[in-house]
Amino acid sequence: MSDLNGKVALVTGGSRGIGAAIARRLAADGAAVAITYASREDDAFQVVSDIEASGGNAIAIQADSRNQQAIERAVESVVESYSGLDILVNNAGVFVVGDFMEFSLDELDDSLAINLRAPFIAMQVAGKHLREGGRIINIGSNLASRVPWPGISLYAMTKSGLVGLTKGAARDFGTRGITVNVVHPGSTDTDMNPAGGDHSDMQRGAMAIPRYNEASDVAGLVRWLAGPEGRSVTGAELTIDGGSNA
Repeated sequence: MSDLNGKVALVTGGSRGIGAAIARRLAADGAAVAITYASREDDAFQVVSDIEASGGNAIAIQADSRNQQAIERAVESVVESYSGLDILVNNAGVFVVGDFMEFSLDELDDSLAINLRAPFIAMQVAGKHLREGGRIINIGSNLASRVPWPGISLYAMTKSGLVGLTKGAARDFGTRGITVNVVHPGSTDTDMNPAGGDHSDMQRGAMAIPRYNEASDVAGLVRWLAGPEGRSVTGAELTIDGGSNA
């Protein structure tokens, strides 16, 4: 499938896990892809190398999502490198777990900066460049709407905030034919939450289909939204979690 030929995509936090899978999938379907990374340079350039080895076009840009100027420079760099932008995937995020009474204001500020403030900034800057019919896809979490265990209130708060941002922005961008959606992955087999981890059985116990996502599963849903079939879907929450939130 190559229906993204001629499209340019930016995937934040694309050096590993879900972000890397999204970058690889968009590139496989024809898009030129830029990824950002905060500190994992070797991982980021491995993703680029893999894409290029498969005949694709990719670049990696160092950008800490806590830093407004870094985000702005990353978007502008993509536009300069590829003469435009069609797809923005806000994937970079942090997952902070802990006792509610023990969360620090630094943890609060950090979570808000990366999980919510950074997507807002990227969307605002990218909005100046996104071509007619562009796509904005925010990576949320099924924990945005249902919190089955203690310790994740801070993370859930930031991801539920991303839902409001997505729905409002869908109205703001809609007149240009640009869609804005949020994809909510559930438990996904990555180094952050491995399928064989200490808490994996508990997570599978909440699923209707007791199987972890592969990162490629999430990437497939993102690709569908990025392609022509997703042109009428906007302001939507698409959950991919094996039925945990059913």
